[in-house]
Amino acid sequence: MANNDLPPSTPLDVRQGVTDAKDIAHPLRWGILGTGNISAQWVWCLQQVPGATTVAAAARDKDRAQAFADRHGIGTAYDSYADMVAAPDVDIVYVGTITRLHKEHTLLAIEAGKHVLCEKPLAVNADDAAEMYAAAKAQGVMLQDAMWTRFFPAVEHARFAIRAGVIGDVSLVQSDFFDPIYTIQAGPLGFGAEATPTRVVATGRQGGGAIVEYGEGKVAVLSDPVVVNGSLSPSRLSTPNLPKSPRSSARSGESPCSSPATARQRSPSACRPPAACHHATGHGTYPRPFSTSNTRCPATSGCPRGSRTNTGSCTRRKRCIAA
Repeated sequence: MANNDLPPSTPLDVRQGVTDAKDIAHPLRWGILGTGNISAQWVWCLQQVPGATTVAAAARDKDRAQAFADRHGIGTAYDSYADMVAAPDVDIVYVGTITRLHKEHTLLAIEAGKHVLCEKPLAVNADDAAEMYAAAKAQGVMLQDAMWTRFFPAVEHARFAIRAGVIGDVSLVQSDFFDPIYTIQAGPLGFGAEATPTRVVATGRQGGGAIVEYGEGKVAVLSDPVVVNGSLSPSRLSTPNLPKSPRSSARSGESPCSSPATARQRSPSACRPPAACHHATGHGTYPRPFSTSNTRCPATSGCPRGSRTNTGSCTRRKRCIAA
């Protein structure tokens, strides 16, 4: 039975009586698979969770694993992922390696009988994700995608309102964030995990968005804003049924980038100064301020176009975006 006397910040399952509040702090021993920056952030979070302890960390290099363990007060360091997931004092494994290895490392932990929290994105495609969930079900363990925004109080309020029918049948959802991995969650949130898109209209190369149709008049409008002159600017969604803004083209005799209002509505590549970069930093601590550099975006060996080095690895969370 729902407890309406609890504060709104209380997790939804507790407020609905599905979970007893006193059961949240039960002992849980974590093993950290991968010792990059995202794993460090998760360890910092675990230190604030009653009942949670981090007992092991594993990397491909023993020195790196030991340095990570020493830095975070973790008792055991491994240079073998298989050895760590097999350790009897590990209850659950956090997988914080690069995306293309998520399936391999998640299945390794599942086969060892361990619960798994895997960093997002869970897998590189839906088929791999389905295989991972099927393996967890067969082993009787939990597998969860680390999509942390799902547990924000505001998001939980929205989920509750939708399920309870408070706002009626959902026909439109809108999501705006400068990382599409978050914006795409709006569709399943509003229309359910089983809803299948029937048509997608997408636009943008650096910043962009998409209009996703789900049939029966249901639409998700997803925006991935771009950075212009050090600030966020909404992306331009290209749809045949929406009228264009009268400011979307430059006035006669005016340079395409002569005014901030015009420049924001044009593509970044058309309007950027030849030597300006904006660095988006700080995964897990959004929003963070943007800073402007007066040097050209550095060419980083081994990283895909549009990204830069962060502690020796490539990451979209710390990238050089041309303005």
